[in-house]
Amino acid sequence: MKLGIVGLPNVGKSTLFNAITNAKVDAANYPFCTIDPNVGVVAVPDKRVDVLSEMYKPEKTTPAVIEFVDIAGLVKGASHGEGLGNKFLSYIRETDAIIQVVRCFDDDNIIHVEGSVDPLRDVEIINTELIYADMENVEKRLEKKRKLAKGDKSFEKSIELLERVFACLDSGHSARSIDYTDDELEMMKEFALLSMKPIIYVANISEDMVGVDPESIPGYSELESHAASEGSKVLVIAANIEAEVAELKGEEKKVFLADLGIEESGLDLLIKAGYSLLGLISFITVGPKEVRAWTVRNGTKAPQAAGKIHSDFERGFIRAEVIAYDALIAQGSMAAAKEKGLVRSEGKEYVVKDGDVVLFRFNV
Repeated sequence: MKLGIVGLPNVGKSTLFNAITNAKVDAANYPFCTIDPNVGVVAVPDKRVDVLSEMYKPEKTTPAVIEFVDIAGLVKGASHGEGLGNKFLSYIRETDAIIQVVRCFDDDNIIHVEGSVDPLRDVEIINTELIYADMENVEKRLEKKRKLAKGDKSFEKSIELLERVFACLDSGHSARSIDYTDDELEMMKEFALLSMKPIIYVANISEDMVGVDPESIPGYSELESHAASEGSKVLVIAANIEAEVAELKGEEKKVFLADLGIEESGLDLLIKAGYSLLGLISFITVGPKEVRAWTVRNGTKAPQAAGKIHSDFERGFIRAEVIAYDALIAQGSMAAAKEKGLVRSEGKEYVVKDGDVVLFRFNV
């Protein structure tokens, strides 16, 4: 899973990136400080993996990972080449989902490229640039498909869909705001529209705003209403606090968060929101050599889940031996679970569940 962190210059993108990846990229107070995208691969926190690692004491423990990409700040006119323009848009195109950081606090020492703090305006600037880029994309596709349709009526459905999408974009709404049928969603994958990507809005607040009622945060209500209108989510995160949290480990980290009244770090919140947004789950493989978490989309069947490990596993799939994590922990060992008949043998139609502990049998 690759999440792109975007926003206007100086809203806290790189500070947040530093915090969640514990990487020390430059977060200076001027536009375009981040030019080439910084990439950080982060382990997905999963207590189940930790517990199973204690149980099996393997040579290696490998958590699932998530990739964060810190993309340079965007300005008005990016879709026409302003600022870093096309480079910015191409980096977004390569991500699975977008984290859009918006600043929700005033600070005379931090320049705002638009001259004032207004979260909804900032969101609209970026969304508008993505919409403009998509309109150009859709226009080109429509022109091509209309020519092809003159001799082939099979293009009519995709033309109708593109016309509906263009009308939506032209009215100032993102492509993701349309209700699509399953068939239409499949067709939309071909078009690779930027405004179709799922999005999480991060309301970046100052340290003294931690713990306050979100409704009292400047611009939060409008931001939340906008997010709800397109099925997106808003997370409230203090990037500077997260940067401090990133420096701490174990119990010290827990105490620091508890003192601030924060139950989960921003990283945990982002990963959970990202998994939910993209419909992802984790299954786990165990053994003396390795305990490892694997990420798949919810609804993935056993052979395709096996293919995440190795293509031979999918090609030669015979069956999956499965036990739920909670059931395995309750029995204390796989041998005890097998004695109780709790390890199931599942075939090609089995849909893998979150937290399944799986052994794949295959023959190539």
